[in-house]
Amino acid sequence: MKEKDWYKNWFNTPYYHILYKDRNDEEAELFIRKITGFLNLPTSTHILDLPCGKGRHSKFLNSLGYKVTGADLSENSIAFAKQFENEKLSFKVHDMRVPFVNNYDVIANLFTSFGYFDNNQNKAVLKNIKNALNPKGYFIFDFLNAKYIKENLISNEMKVVDSIPFYIERSIANGEIVKNISFRADDQNFSFSEVVKYLDFTTLKNMLEEVGFEISSIFGDYELNTFHEDSSERVVIIAQ
Repeated sequence: MKEKDWYKNWFNTPYYHILYKDRNDEEAELFIRKITGFLNLPTSTHILDLPCGKGRHSKFLNSLGYKVTGADLSENSIAFAKQFENEKLSFKVHDMRVPFVNNYDVIANLFTSFGYFDNNQNKAVLKNIKNALNPKGYFIFDFLNAKYIKENLISNEMKVVDSIPFYIERSIANGEIVKNISFRADDQNFSFSEVVKYLDFTTLKNMLEEVGFEISSIFGDYELNTFHEDSSERVVIIAQ
């Protein structure tokens, strides 16, 4: 059963990081190399990784020479990430619904880290991002392709990670994409949900334009191939 503010609890548990520990770092790093290369970003660029989780993408961006700030709502994730800080890499706890104090050359919202809130709050997030960008700065926005997800939804799945069987149920209802996750670990039964708004490409485009963004490029995957709403798994948008 889904719960309000699900992200506050789920993202702060160790089990979230266990379930997703096998995410494809190689694919993510290839995407980051491609998108920073496409934008021809100089190493003087200051990038905000929002939200950053435990900092794996922030660390990789920093390894390419960029100054990077990672921000996330999860205090546990930021506490972990701070061990990697250096002169050009820092982390802070921040709720992206709250305006930013500093400005950045690039803000990256990667791997479906949007759509957690109601429509007004989601628009507030985009407005905060727009206001935090330096003139001619770039917003890299990577979201799921809702139409593709709807037509290729895997309703039930079981994954075993670190000897923990995770039972996953997916559904789309009431304008939301819902993933219910249940498992038993450490002699306890757990149940969590992940809920993101069902935002198709047209809706995303309209939301961005409403807060003042102009879209300059759209891709359909991490190889930066052309976006096709019927067949692309991702929507990768570059906006200014």
